[in-house]
Amino acid sequence: MSKISVIAGKSSEDLARKLSRKIKANLVKSEVRVFPDGESKITLTGNLSKKKSIVVQSICPPVDTNLIQALSLISKAKETSSEVIAVIPYMGYARQDREFLSGEIITMKVLGKLFKGAGASKIIVVDIHSMIGLKNFRIKSTNVTAIPDLVQYFKKLRLKKPLVVSPDQGGKDRAKEFADKFESEYIVLEKQRDRKTGKVQIKTKNTDEVAGRDLILVDDMISTGGSIIKATQFLKKQKCKRVFVACTHALLMNDAEKKIKKVGVTSIVSANTIPGKTSVVDVSNTIAKAII
Repeated sequence: MSKISVIAGKSSEDLARKLSRKIKANLVKSEVRVFPDGESKITLTGNLSKKKSIVVQSICPPVDTNLIQALSLISKAKETSSEVIAVIPYMGYARQDREFLSGEIITMKVLGKLFKGAGASKIIVVDIHSMIGLKNFRIKSTNVTAIPDLVQYFKKLRLKKPLVVSPDQGGKDRAKEFADKFESEYIVLEKQRDRKTGKVQIKTKNTDEVAGRDLILVDDMISTGGSIIKATQFLKKQKCKRVFVACTHALLMNDAEKKIKKVGVTSIVSANTIPGKTSVVDVSNTIAKAII
């Protein structure tokens, strides 16, 4: 029997399968029954390693359900394995990393206590929205990036004078890293978001850098697509050619994919941290390197 077991949470079955092959681990599947009141009953099928277990479960929608399932899997693994690593490809609640408005709860602090309490000795995340949030975890934590994997995908496409674009100042470093690896230039748009309404506005003035070029809008996650839509509308007015979207986590809530395509985006390319139609870039090898 393998010295390592990979436990596949329901939200990350395909990624867990790929990861288990990469690290030559024993794959343990989880069967989940959700009762009418929303409770989850989880049953593991397979043998757990006494040495090390790796739980793979993204905390994507339904966020609270997937969080409870992740914690339950960690707790069950700890009963058999001396070491339990939590691989959370998409970390829900990562945006709740500080008190923006008076009285707000910093939910990442709560999660830090929960993961440690459940029995995880290490946590691995992919392109977490805020590194500040990880500081609330009192266990070893590693953030890996999907950017090299996304870049490899885009290198196979025939793009005309490609330019990397960040939809806001917060994504400047991400766009720079993508552009450096892609060997292209990059620009950063200036956006303003109303903290109460969530409404987004592009503050950047007209720019002639994008005319006649294929653009890659790079972001860590797309939730409702508001920022991407506003950025695309602005860039289209500047006479750019095609607009591609590259992101790690494609949540695509409330028909976001349809709305993004409607404003003229050619395609959305995301990693398989969240399963879906756009999740064509595999990050199992990147995660494997963080484990070994």
